[in-house]
Amino acid sequence: MSYHAIFAVLPRGTADSVMEAAKKAGAKGGTIFLARGTGAKEAKTFFGLTVEEAKEILFVLTEEHDTDQILQTIIDAAHLEKPGSGIAFVLDTRKTVGLVSRQGTVDSVE
Repeated sequence: MSYHAIFAVLPRGTADSVMEAAKKAGAKGGTIFLARGTGAKEAKTFFGLTVEEAKEILFVLTEEHDTDQILQTIIDAAHLEKPGSGIAFVLDTRKTVGLVSRQGTVDSVE
């Protein structure tokens, strides 16, 4: 079985609702990481100190055949077609170990 990793870099506080939408589109679950942006437009000053905006990174590992539907749902739920609302990208995975399949067995793909 082949898997894809979907990553979405989102404004802080939005990843939970985007993850819920992804689950409705077929995602089994995901992981949310806290991060901070370092782009030129991200930095703001406050009393002379530079403050960088907080971000969340949503990571969803999904079966290849579900990728397009889940990615499109993430794009729609996060409004990624609007500038400054975040980015999403997909990576192929070479090896995936430890996922429990629908049959209740642990998948190990190389």
